[in-house]
Amino acid sequence: MQKKGFGLSLILVGLCMSSMVWAGEKAHWGYSGHEGPEHWGELDPKYAICSEGKNQSPINLTGMIESELPPITISYKPGGNVVLNNGHSIQVNYMPGSTITVDGHAFELKQFHFHTPSENTIEGHSYPMEAHFVHADKEGNLAVIAVMFEVGEKNGELEKAWSHMPENSGEKYALPASVDANMLLPRDHDYYRFNGSLTTPPCSEGVWWLVMKSDSTVSKEQIDKFSHAMHHPNNRPVQPVNARVILK
Repeated sequence: MQKKGFGLSLILVGLCMSSMVWAGEKAHWGYSGHEGPEHWGELDPKYAICSEGKNQSPINLTGMIESELPPITISYKPGGNVVLNNGHSIQVNYMPGSTITVDGHAFELKQFHFHTPSENTIEGHSYPMEAHFVHADKEGNLAVIAVMFEVGEKNGELEKAWSHMPENSGEKYALPASVDANMLLPRDHDYYRFNGSLTTPPCSEGVWWLVMKSDSTVSKEQIDKFSHAMHHPNNRPVQPVNARVILK
């Protein structure tokens, strides 16, 4: 899972799976037209893996293999303290000190952000919204917990960020009440696991994907507010699974 040149320092200053911004990067990308996902690999040599990679995300999770996956040890504290609109997603930055441990390997939560509709699908089912909780270890390797959201009751924890949602790209606000990422996860932490990539340029591979089997709920009004701020869907189409194994 080691990714050469993908250091933690870059993650701390610029990692966003919905809007990766690298120092000196000039190529613009988006979700439609000549800057859309089908052209990402052509926009810049740094993005070549978007079209050439064999372990790209998202995917349709199907044909899962039964396995004794170890439980994810989740040690989150309330720490979502800044909400920002980066033009590609609404992201909540997280204070240090919240971690997950998988197979004895610890990753720290850096931020979480959202896609609508969902990027990953499960047995062909697309969800109204998907959250990505982005974690990094000390070497800069990434693990992402993906949570699907169905329409239901208003999500009170999410509203702590949504009530301060920036409507314009580039805006960010400090949150008066820290968001607790643990409250956004489903109660059941059973998950699917596969190896994948960032779902946005530069589409770097070697990411541990941990997709929760159970979903959480969000209100239609909360989804509509997100969609209004984005002005367009922000989901990359599912990518070929190729030779990968999806464990459950």
